[in-house]
Amino acid sequence: MEQHSNNLKYKHLGIYTQNENVVYMHKDCHACISEGFEALTRIRISNASHSIVASLNVINSDMLLPNEIGLSDAAANKLNISQNETLNVSHLEPIESLSHVRAKIYNQKLDYNAYSQIITDIVEGDYSNIHLSAFITACAGERMDIDEISALTKAMIASGKQLNWDQEIVVDKHCIGGLPGNRTTPLVVAIVAAYGLTMPKTSSRAITSPAGTADTMEVLTNVTLSLEEIKTVVEKEGGCFVWGGTAQLSPADDVLIKIEKALDIDSEGQLIASVLSKKAAAGSTHVVIDIPVGETAKVRSTGIAQKLKSHLETVGNAVGLIVKVVITDGTQPVGRGIGPTLEAIDILKVLKNEGDAPNDLKERALFLAGELLELSGKIGKGKGTETAKEVLKSGKAYEKFLAICKAQGRFTLPVLAPHKVEIKADKSGVIKRIDNRKIAKLAKLSGAPQSKSAGILLNVHLGEKIENNQLLYTLYAESKGELNYALDYKNNHNDIITII
Repeated sequence: MEQHSNNLKYKHLGIYTQNENVVYMHKDCHACISEGFEALTRIRISNASHSIVASLNVINSDMLLPNEIGLSDAAANKLNISQNETLNVSHLEPIESLSHVRAKIYNQKLDYNAYSQIITDIVEGDYSNIHLSAFITACAGERMDIDEISALTKAMIASGKQLNWDQEIVVDKHCIGGLPGNRTTPLVVAIVAAYGLTMPKTSSRAITSPAGTADTMEVLTNVTLSLEEIKTVVEKEGGCFVWGGTAQLSPADDVLIKIEKALDIDSEGQLIASVLSKKAAAGSTHVVIDIPVGETAKVRSTGIAQKLKSHLETVGNAVGLIVKVVITDGTQPVGRGIGPTLEAIDILKVLKNEGDAPNDLKERALFLAGELLELSGKIGKGKGTETAKEVLKSGKAYEKFLAICKAQGRFTLPVLAPHKVEIKADKSGVIKRIDNRKIAKLAKLSGAPQSKSAGILLNVHLGEKIENNQLLYTLYAESKGELNYALDYKNNHNDIITII
């Protein structure tokens, strides 16, 4: 790199900012002064081989010398930089795709080229969290029509790597979510792969829930696999359960999900594009999508579910997927565990055909596995669930599950958190309502999913008769502080479980 007045020496600071690129410079830095950089300015940082865009934070202390520059861990990793390397700073050229974001804010319709430019710049890291928030918000509230959703989905598929399994049928499933527990995916993968179909399952981490499939499976095995490692596992065992973040399949989705989580927004258009872009990029051909409907689920009415079903199937067809959407009961949590470790325990109980396995989780997984088997054409209509049941009962699904875990690097038994408190009924009656959102929030406040063994073990379901002082659920946490924090929320919300 040529010597330049805007060259600065890199100093490692070890600052974690999630996906946000942040650059740190001293207030007396000659580059800051000469270029007129101010705090929160977006600037370009370059070394000999890479270039990124980052937001500037100005340091007043002696953390940095005037001739030094620091980066957030995310920015340093993207530049692949080493200590004392020389970096160049410069003004950021205009990000042209932001004009499309502004157009969408004013509710204008965007075409594929516009969405492609936006997604390309997001993947390049040119968007700040403010820009990402603006884009997500502009697309929320049913502000995208079906053509736009299709265009966004195609742009997200094209933004990353795409797998090709050289097979006519590659199956997958997804649940729209909103139900605590409901960890059917690992069970479906084990059953379907044991039957002989190929199911390369890449999953997200939790967005607004106490656990995503990747969070739960990380208790049991390694989920952060490279693209080559995923291929090796699937070619050997016919399936996998991995986090999609490192595979670079629809990489824009992983960036957007983090912002959606912070905003607690999961709009219809973004949701469809997120789900289907990941399925198509993973090389799937046949996909079953589960939409639970309930008062406190993510989808709250059958009407909304039917509209979402239509859009998913239409966009799926536009991107070359055969999609079947099923609408299911979303009135209460599924299974007993809410939180990664507790959900992992449920999964193992079902796979091992244990007597105290949660029957609702088992039956839902068998139904979805059956739908996939039928959609693939390998099983006659109406015979899928029974076939899935036979595979599970035979022990072949458990054997396949263990084999996939070991192929991914390990199989580890789950261990419960050390701190717990039992929550009991304060009167007799019938369980009339379980608030999915509030019980999920309670599990999150106990530490899930960051604290893997935190969460809730649920002992009751809707319609059950309850006696005074009967155990409703047990709250687990990895520290007393987190347990007390969650209990404060519980004590201020007496409608988490309603007994009448």
